Amino acid sequence: MFPTLQILTILIVAVAMALALAHVLELPGKMRLSKEDYLTVQRIYYPGFTIGGASEPLGALLLLLLLFLTPANTLSFWLLAAAFAAMVAMHAVFWLLTQPVNNFWLKDAKLEGMGAGFFSHDPFGGHQMETAVKPDWTMLRDRWEWSHAVRAALGLLAFILLVTEVVL
Repeated sequence: MFPTLQILTILIVAVAMALALAHVLELPGKMRLSKEDYLTVQRIYYPGFTIGGASEPLGALLLLLLLFLTPANTLSFWLLAAAFAAMVAMHAVFWLLTQPVNNFWLKDAKLEGMGAGFFSHDPFGGHQMETAVKPDWTMLRDRWEWSHAVRAALGLLAFILLVTEVVL
């Protein structure tokens, strides 16, 4: 059962990492878009990435389960602990930096299905973008894009640490 759990965890963490990396790979092209084109392109992400985004908390939970099943104070334990910390940090960056921009851009959008509930949710209560002064769209774009770069780096770190633990 333990190898099956390890493989499942690798797959789920890989999905979370891949979704963030996809945004980073698009970054050079998206930085050249006009405001209108950029905001049009942004809307294509919300249906699929909402579903795929479930891999982040699921990956963190699976890493935590592996951590509890691993003897403490061993190399495997510390590699899993570091992978878990990277995964939790990746998810925190989403809620603290990325999601407030999503909420700002989507405040007037009519979303359906899972996206409607997810993008109206703010678990930290108050991390909404300040709307008294309309922020420059490039500041929002940069925050959104670079938060995904940070998330990709954290996801890659979690993946490398997890795979290292499994192969050792």
